[in-house]
Amino acid sequence: MTQSLRVGVVGVGHLGRHHARIYTTLPSVSLVGVCDTDVSRGQVVADECGVSYFSDLGDLLSLVDAVSVAVPTSAHFAVVTTCLQRGCHVLVEKPIASHVWEGEQLVELAKAGGKILQVGHIERFNPIVELMRPLVSRPGFIECHRLSPFQPRGTDVDVVRDLMIHDLDLLLSLGLGPILQVEARGLPVFTDLPDIANVRILFETGCLANLTASRISTGRLRKIRIYQRDRYISVDFGGKEAVINTRKSLDGGKFEVESQHIRGEEGDALTRELACFIQSILGNALYQGVSGEEGVEALRVATQVVSLIQNHTGFPPP
Repeated sequence: MTQSLRVGVVGVGHLGRHHARIYTTLPSVSLVGVCDTDVSRGQVVADECGVSYFSDLGDLLSLVDAVSVAVPTSAHFAVVTTCLQRGCHVLVEKPIASHVWEGEQLVELAKAGGKILQVGHIERFNPIVELMRPLVSRPGFIECHRLSPFQPRGTDVDVVRDLMIHDLDLLLSLGLGPILQVEARGLPVFTDLPDIANVRILFETGCLANLTASRISTGRLRKIRIYQRDRYISVDFGGKEAVINTRKSLDGGKFEVESQHIRGEEGDALTRELACFIQSILGNALYQGVSGEEGVEALRVATQVVSLIQNHTGFPPP
């Protein structure tokens, strides 16, 4: 008989609502209920999913084995701490916490309790990323652009921890070695925190990465361009597709550039991420989510970037 995990969702705003919906579709999962400080919103999502609404977090935690935490970042530490202390496995939306020390403490708490702690760096689960990884070999230069129109949601943190952290996490997962140098500039525009930022990161392998993130753009763009010897890879995360231009040698010392278009398989990244979380809990070694430790490292670099932005002469700190 297939084991069924009892799951809950804490925070059912924009992202948490999708967590709840998807859990109702996954095998080996029984969505028990949702918890939210907004009673009307919580009840609406609970009704949509055919489950119970809980106004008290403790009441929900007493009935579940695992939870998704999708509350505002400022509440991550307190909520995840409570969930881990109550014996639940946790998937928390990125960033893992507001501060590095908080993330480190959550990792230690999960280890002590023998619980899985994963972080929702969803771009790792974009189908096109799986196709991209085997093509990356000692890149020399990487460009990342992550732009979106302004929305009040998520402005409790700066654009680095809101958007750029996706690309920081991806870079750290590519095996580029330790970071040697970071330069960063940014500017608050509509909020009191940086809304646009540009970062240059030099890795030990010699790779130089240039990242731009903006949450005040007129349109959406999520791309990474990877340049390496004999190959240029352009990935569109939004379209789940990539173009690979490869140098092919010909007779007589000549060469041509072969262009290939690839597309990721169907399926949304969040469903893949939640399925991975569940399978990890069930002990399926083939499924590896973004660990708490990896979440802390991405936050560590993001925190360094924000500090550089704040300390740069001529740019007002938040």
